[in-house]
Amino acid sequence: MLNWARKFLYRSFCMGALLVSVYLVLDFLMSGTFDYRVFLMFLLMVIVVIWGIIDWRNNYLMMQQKEKELKLYKLYVEPLEELVKDIRAKQHEYDNHIHAILNMHLTVDTYEELVKQQSRYIAEAARENDSRQYLPLLRISDKVLAGFLYSKIVRSPSYVQTDVVVKNLEIISGISEHLLIEIVGTLVDNAYEACDETFHHVMMEIDSENDRIVFLIKNQIDENMKLETIGKFFERGFSTKSQDQKRGLGLFRAKKICEKYGGEITVGMEQVEEKNYIWFHVVV
Repeated sequence: MLNWARKFLYRSFCMGALLVSVYLVLDFLMSGTFDYRVFLMFLLMVIVVIWGIIDWRNNYLMMQQKEKELKLYKLYVEPLEELVKDIRAKQHEYDNHIHAILNMHLTVDTYEELVKQQSRYIAEAARENDSRQYLPLLRISDKVLAGFLYSKIVRSPSYVQTDVVVKNLEIISGISEHLLIEIVGTLVDNAYEACDETFHHVMMEIDSENDRIVFLIKNQIDENMKLETIGKFFERGFSTKSQDQKRGLGLFRAKKICEKYGGEITVGMEQVEEKNYIWFHVVV
């Protein structure tokens, strides 16, 4: 039987039971045959029905959460599996590159020319294997988060440079997977949307402390951003992009989720190698 049909029948049964109970009580009152035993029976029936509705509702919400997490798993673990396949496919290419570099001295006449040719070859090979820098994501325990971040990185604009640091491979979070993805997704999307060809550097750090995930993201910004502007980031409806009413809800909601589950999200600015960055730090 379909889920909606089971839900309809269950609700119909509960409503029918309540209506019958109310009818019987009213009938007993009008006929003068009501006593405390009938009242207790009615009260017990109402409690059982209400408890059943609450229990069904909790199970329904739990099933919805599990379905969301399953969809996330299917959606974001697949890109991670593609990365694994890509790395395995390129492993023999890596061996060929090493062999070519080791034997390059056979084709050049001078030491200076050898160094020049080897440097050029290594630089080209490194550019072709950019995906290797995201290997730490493969090793963290939260595969959905790893796949999500990798999918965001590979789909980011070509001019964006993303650096990822994994400080702890055992990632434990105090909230469900789909809420974690919503928080991290908001921060990652905002960071990439703020990038352009001048300010194009994004840094991410993933850690876990005291059974909480610690996520830090930084993106390069213009030095003209004011502290008072940063202080409004978590206000409902505030956005630096436009005045559209649909804007400005991501960070507001992310902060509310963190607070609901005893976590926190903070924002600040700092300089890294004489460049300005804005950072968001999440513990949840």
